[in-house]
Amino acid sequence: MVVAVSTPWSQPSKLPQMNFGKLPSGIFGIGALVLLALIVLFSTYFTIDQGERGVVLHYGAVAGEAEPGLHFKLPFVTSIEKISVQIQKEAFEKTSEGDTRLQAYSRDQQPATIAMAVNYHVTDASAVYSQFGSLTNMKSRIINSRAYEQLKNVFGQFDAADAIQKRALLNAEVFAAIRGSVQGPVTVDSVQIEDITFSSQYEGAVEARMQAIVKQQQAEADKQKRIIDADASAYEVKAAADAKAHQIEVQGQAEASAIKARGDALRENPGLPTLVAAEKWNGVLPTTMVPGNALPFLNLK
Repeated sequence: MVVAVSTPWSQPSKLPQMNFGKLPSGIFGIGALVLLALIVLFSTYFTIDQGERGVVLHYGAVAGEAEPGLHFKLPFVTSIEKISVQIQKEAFEKTSEGDTRLQAYSRDQQPATIAMAVNYHVTDASAVYSQFGSLTNMKSRIINSRAYEQLKNVFGQFDAADAIQKRALLNAEVFAAIRGSVQGPVTVDSVQIEDITFSSQYEGAVEARMQAIVKQQQAEADKQKRIIDADASAYEVKAAADAKAHQIEVQGQAEASAIKARGDALRENPGLPTLVAAEKWNGVLPTTMVPGNALPFLNLK
């Protein structure tokens, strides 16, 4: 006899029926909320690097200025415009991307192409944004226009030759003019005139003039050398003549002294000539004599 035992496990299982078609909308809703929370979280702070200033805007209106460091702000209300306060360089030069060199005329109407660099820095970031909207706009409206204008004014006061020979003075006057004319939330730190190029005709004329000056200087140097050589030769002749005259003078003085000494000796010793002759006589009498003359050294009277 078989007894059938009924157990919970022997009954067909009744699992809950899952409706997977409704799950995605709930998950996406939670994800959207999380994403929105992250966006709000990350929009509550900002950082300003060293060398920058942050212009704080509330709905686009300037509300303040932020120094370097970490700052907090109102999400969706506050925005930040970063303005560099480091030294900027605006170069007017010829590069592979283009030629921005400046054109000007000298006082003697010589056209020149000038490469120049202007270094400047922002002193009021809020004013830069409120007046110009950006650093690029400020540079275009203040730095570039004033630099070109003042360069033409100052360069026109120099002749072409002076602009080359007095480059330091030209650079100093251009710097002073540009710095004085730039008014606003920026300061010009320095100006460097890096190159001045004149027309090929003018440069050819300058080269020809320089060659003529060099030839003239060489001719003058040759003339001076000839004069120096002639003076040296004349000096040598004069020196030789002076030496000869001195020699003759010394010899004459010696001979005069000798003659004077002999004269003094004869006056003091009248018989000295006879003695000298006797000392030199070899003792042989002459073989011929003039009638009436006495024998040498013999006084027969």
